[in-house]
Amino acid sequence: MKTKTDKVSWLLIIGVILLLLEISFHGMGPIFFLILTAGCIYVGRKKYDKMIGKLLFWFGVVAFALTILNTMAFKFLLIALFIYAVIQFAQSKQDPAYITPDIQEPQTVARDQAMFKRRPLLKNNLFGRQQTPEHAYEWNDVNIQCGIGDTVIDLGNTVLPKGESTIVIRSFVGNIKILVPYELDVSIGHSVIAGTSRIFEHYESKMFNQCLSYQSAGFEQSHHRVKIITSMMIGDLEVKRT
Repeated sequence: MKTKTDKVSWLLIIGVILLLLEISFHGMGPIFFLILTAGCIYVGRKKYDKMIGKLLFWFGVVAFALTILNTMAFKFLLIALFIYAVIQFAQSKQDPAYITPDIQEPQTVARDQAMFKRRPLLKNNLFGRQQTPEHAYEWNDVNIQCGIGDTVIDLGNTVLPKGESTIVIRSFVGNIKILVPYELDVSIGHSVIAGTSRIFEHYESKMFNQCLSYQSAGFEQSHHRVKIITSMMIGDLEVKRT
């Protein structure tokens, strides 16, 4: 709770600083226009079934977005985020974060309890590189979202349970690399705005707003199979046999 409170406090402080920065450069004009466009969006959303509502709503959305993009505070924030992302990315390349899950015995669950909490193998990561351990580790399905950085998953260092395992990765900017044992059947669904993909022997060098889907021949009948679902704004996907 303390960490979450600290984050909220920092966000409020940064918001106030950016607001004061904008007022110091352009006065109250942009702030007043933002409030006006927000009002158009609100009224237009309420009366969206009518033509005047649609016009107000979309005028408000476009005007609000253009106003935000033209503010000095937004440009300053973009520059700060870019510098921070470059620093974090450089540090992650030098010292990648290895995720080492603790292997624990299943806890005894009372009969009146339907579920118990499991520790995830990988976590959501805003900046930096993360990968599975280089030694043997206990498998747990992956469902994560990443900001800027690379993600590496090596399925050769774990034993997948019988049935279907899943890997779901949503990434903003970065590369995804998944190493798959030869005997494992896979199904792959990939979506990207701009990037490349190398899925076994299939290579796509220039992808723009595309979706790909591959499935090994014996996937449906396999007792051990993995479904891989990836989506990213900008980056490369590599799925290879080990």
